[in-house]
Amino acid sequence: MNNRTKARALRFLSNVTLIVGVLQFLAMHSNAQEADSIVPSAHFSNVDFEAPALDKEFHAKKREDLRAIMPENSAAIIFSSSIKNRSNDVDFEFHQDPNFFYLTGLNEPHAMLIVFKEEQRVESFDSKEILFIQPRDSMKEIWSGKTLGVDKAKELLGLKYVFASGMFTEFDFDFYKFDKVFYIVDHTSITDDDKNRRDLFSLKKHFVQMLDSTRKNVDLQMLKEFMATLREIKEPEEIALLRKAIEITCGAQHDLIAKLKPGMYEYQAEAIIEFGFKFQGAESPGFPSIIGGGKNSCILHYTSNRNELQDGELLVIDIGAEYHNYSADITRTLPINGKFTKEQKIIYNIVLDAQNAGIEACKKGNKFWAPNEASTKIIIQGLVQNGVIKKRMDYRKYFMHGTSHYLGLDVHDIGLNGSLAPGNVLTVEPGIYIPKGSDCDPKWWNIGIRIEDDILITKDGYEVLSDCVPKTITEIEYLMAK
Repeated sequence: MNNRTKARALRFLSNVTLIVGVLQFLAMHSNAQEADSIVPSAHFSNVDFEAPALDKEFHAKKREDLRAIMPENSAAIIFSSSIKNRSNDVDFEFHQDPNFFYLTGLNEPHAMLIVFKEEQRVESFDSKEILFIQPRDSMKEIWSGKTLGVDKAKELLGLKYVFASGMFTEFDFDFYKFDKVFYIVDHTSITDDDKNRRDLFSLKKHFVQMLDSTRKNVDLQMLKEFMATLREIKEPEEIALLRKAIEITCGAQHDLIAKLKPGMYEYQAEAIIEFGFKFQGAESPGFPSIIGGGKNSCILHYTSNRNELQDGELLVIDIGAEYHNYSADITRTLPINGKFTKEQKIIYNIVLDAQNAGIEACKKGNKFWAPNEASTKIIIQGLVQNGVIKKRMDYRKYFMHGTSHYLGLDVHDIGLNGSLAPGNVLTVEPGIYIPKGSDCDPKWWNIGIRIEDDILITKDGYEVLSDCVPKTITEIEYLMAK
């Protein structure tokens, strides 16, 4: 065979290979509705998925708990989070809608859960719940990672009836036959991927089209109440995850205590904190880290974290690691040079005494706002006695927020703010913030102090989950001196 013939044969084989590849690609994508069947077994047959953060039995129980408080002849529809675009073709890291995660355990977008109060006949089967999820797509998985797909979702999530999201329109749902249809409107923008007819945008659009045109049976509020009722009481499995998130956050606080010194920048302190989060196994911060030095210590939700830390100033560190969807929230205030000034000590001890009083009020049966009321009394008394304010009502100039919020899947978790009960986890975080130019002696200016701990309500009282980080002046100065 001469060289020309060899070249001709090689081109022929190359073209055949190309054609076969194209045909394989088209065959793989010929049925997008049932994409689980198109994944090449050689590439994904032995896919390993990380074990769910919570057992499938936990999520199944929560779906039953939701059904228990839903009225007769009703349906609840819960959507996953969407993918949020950061800029151009770069997206933010995906974070699941907490309600959706709570009821399913799924950490993927483009999904929808339907929960019926009573068992319903749907097509050829009877069920109280149906999950629609994004189908497997081997080409997308090369770029974005593996997804569960229908069969794996049934196995890991424990739902019997799971379908690819594109199948939703194939079902003849009579939502108008229910007395109530509950769902929550997401006011954040959802991008429509015009190349994907099975995305979250399409799911929501088709769902709304299936509703009764009068919307008389649609309720956009009560599902929020139902979920708040369920989520404000933490199960032991959830408390275990919160303990881990808090342990990681405590470790990061200790790292910063050991390394903090004048001349560092706020972003360097932030780097120490968030390195500690990742190194200890947290997926991410539960919220943007607040690292405010000097004048920035008086900005409640300061997150720029760009300024240099000066000798003699204070640093507020309000941080929380997120571990398996659950977030900690711990605040400490440190003297940047390791020693509090006289004025800083006075304000610090007012806040610490206020926090201790607030924690003591964390007992079952007390009102949710009891810690805030107890802390506020101490702050008013301290500010008046030290001449920072003359009139008691002026305390709001320097303490302008409440002390407490629930903690869980959201850092500001949902709840009903009623009476405290065993299983509640809440923060107690009083603070005093006196910015430059305030109507008081300048010796108090630029003193911003907040102390925050995470508290579990128990049947016998409370447990401070975050007591692994010291907060007395003596303890802090001792550790920083070492």
